[in-house]
Amino acid sequence: MKVSKKLAIAMFLFVSAIIPSFASVIVNTPANNSQVSSPFSLSAFTSLCSGQQVGATGYSLDSSTYTAIFKAPAITTTVSAAAGGHVLHVKAWGVSGASCVTDIAFTVGTSSGIPSSASSVSSLQTFGGWTAIHDTGTPGSSSGWSGTTSSPSRSGAARKFSMNYSNYGGERYSISFGDDEAASNFLFDTWVYIPSPNSGLVNLELDLNQVLSGGQTVLYGMQCDGWSNTWDIAVNKGTTTHPLDQWVHTGAKCNVRSWSTNTWHHVQLSYSRNDTGWISYKYVSLDGSQQNINTTALGAYMLGWAPTLLANVQIDGATSGSGSAAAIVDDLTIYRW
Repeated sequence: MKVSKKLAIAMFLFVSAIIPSFASVIVNTPANNSQVSSPFSLSAFTSLCSGQQVGATGYSLDSSTYTAIFKAPAITTTVSAAAGGHVLHVKAWGVSGASCVTDIAFTVGTSSGIPSSASSVSSLQTFGGWTAIHDTGTPGSSSGWSGTTSSPSRSGAARKFSMNYSNYGGERYSISFGDDEAASNFLFDTWVYIPSPNSGLVNLELDLNQVLSGGQTVLYGMQCDGWSNTWDIAVNKGTTTHPLDQWVHTGAKCNVRSWSTNTWHHVQLSYSRNDTGWISYKYVSLDGSQQNINTTALGAYMLGWAPTLLANVQIDGATSGSGSAAAIVDDLTIYRW
């Protein structure tokens, strides 16, 4: 059938009006200008990018230089973000070099008692500068290393902490991420994956250190203790100038050796302090199950540190011989206010 030029133009305009632009990515969730809780679901799809078949898709958050990439035309994943407003950049790349992007503005609502005015630092596991050192508070010896990994991962860039040890040795991994001498309330929020087998791991410790304006270093320390089956808290049983640091068992139950392996576990630790460095340990939440601690203890030490905020992840060995252990951390966020 012969089609007139005018009819052909009309048909082109009609089709163009009903078919989405090939230069964009269709984002099913979250909706633009919506409010979500963290983590939230991301569902997106595109079959063509500027007329080219799609070779890969991905996303980035706000001004981050990191992009999570998926070797498929569709994305189905979860994304974590701090409370407040954000822009999600959902991307696609054509097999011949075309690139397409759809920007989604959204707001993460507050949760876990976090006020909207709270500051936060997210994706700490992706930061450069993590250090590893044997914890001399454990016996034996250890040597450790860490690095980012895309699998397993929730965000596309988790950090795996690995060590070899002897005689119950423990390795501590640390990252300094700023300075805030005024903040007095904190939520340590992260996801942890224990690779199988986990027979070499007995303790998982998650800490935050803060230097106050008076020079005291406050050590907010908590560990899931595989020996006592409890959450333990770090306590200074001496004074700030003559400290005596000890682990104290709480009534909150935990045994990292019983955690399901090859599974992501959501951990949230809540605590606050007063002006002299007494810590109120409030609660711990594991996979949505909250246990109240409600214990106040001295947590300040005169260590001569320069101002800093410092996060620690520590893994401890489970045997008197030699062994190895590992834990993977993703979506590590510290809220403070």
